[in-house]
Amino acid sequence: MKSLFLNLAVVILMGFPAAKVSNGQNIGLVDIKRAEQVITVGGPGADIPGFTSGAIQIALDAVGARDGGVVKLNPGVYDIIGPVRVPSNTSLIGSGGKTILRKCDGFKTSFIIDADWGMLKAVVKDVSGFKKGMGIQLYDDERNSGWDVTTAIITDILDNTIYFDNRTVNDYVASKNGIVSNGCSVIEAVDVENVRIADIVIEGNKATNDYINGCRGGGVYIHMSKNCLVENVRINEFNGDTFSWQITENITIRGCEASNGNGLGFHPGTGSDHSTVENCISHHNRGDGFFLCWRVQNGIFRNNESYANGDNGISIGHKDTDNVFENNHVYENGNHGVLFRNENEQNSGHRNTFRNNIIENNGTRKESAGFYVGGETHDINIINNTIRSTGRGNQSAAIVVGKKSSNVTATGNTISGSKEIVFEK
Repeated sequence: MKSLFLNLAVVILMGFPAAKVSNGQNIGLVDIKRAEQVITVGGPGADIPGFTSGAIQIALDAVGARDGGVVKLNPGVYDIIGPVRVPSNTSLIGSGGKTILRKCDGFKTSFIIDADWGMLKAVVKDVSGFKKGMGIQLYDDERNSGWDVTTAIITDILDNTIYFDNRTVNDYVASKNGIVSNGCSVIEAVDVENVRIADIVIEGNKATNDYINGCRGGGVYIHMSKNCLVENVRINEFNGDTFSWQITENITIRGCEASNGNGLGFHPGTGSDHSTVENCISHHNRGDGFFLCWRVQNGIFRNNESYANGDNGISIGHKDTDNVFENNHVYENGNHGVLFRNENEQNSGHRNTFRNNIIENNGTRKESAGFYVGGETHDINIINNTIRSTGRGNQSAAIVVGKKSSNVTATGNTISGSKEIVFEK
């Protein structure tokens, strides 16, 4: 570790090898004028030779200190104990399938003393599985989901007390099964802009890791950020939501794959405006393939595949309005192909358009519809889609319109193998 910090000092004080580029060219959403320097990580010829999350973070901190740049990960398997945090104006680029970020084995223990709101430490039963730089989450039986969970990175360990860098966001009670675990994101972009994450494989090691919910973490997790691009990133077996972005603007997810996760595949949510998700694949996840959470608006979802997920292919709900879905293939999911969740009129997912999609053979777990428009949803356009059942699954109706939904326009669709439109009474 000492040599890594020496490398950081050399990088900051003396500079690092320049990548010759033309001013004004763009890498995704990252301006090359801020990325004229490249730090390489991984292997004896790299600027930072380690294959760890710590080595990657040293490189990212170095380019962050210079207001941005490029961190290039060489081929190899990187041991990830804590979330790699990408600063603004920075590209984190791997070497495709040869760059693998593997989440370390999981560990968790209980509190000895309550962890009160606003604390930066917790007194725990067993610290043997923790180390500095490790990502953690804190929760108890009452505050264990959504925004109630605290996430942080360990800064120090003294006796049976761990210290961390984010203040707790709730009171966590030891007698209510208060827990600290090393469930965490693998890559994070939090409160940043102009970030690119590309050409990386993430192995989530879900069999040994604690579940982390998508509001607070993900295989790739973006929060309170804008103008970010994630492309050609494959994530497998993450114990939580695979790709999650919350409270964001102008996030593009392109050419990515979410597979075999224990949560949702792609989870835009909490006021994420103008998301673009294209050429992505979501399959064999426990939850929905694509889950639009709260206030996901003005998005474009095109040329994606969602199949063999445990619940719905696409799920739309609370104030998820004015989105366009086109040329997607949604098939053989456990429940509905497309679900509009049960919300009242003020909060439903109005004014969404589905055009030129293929929705087929869903309902592998229970009887379903190609489209189920629930709640008090209105102004939905289902145009020129192929909706079919060929004997796989139990997609018994192409379109089901709930008794409180209205103004659902279904024109130009090719429907076969099931009832066409069912209006609930």
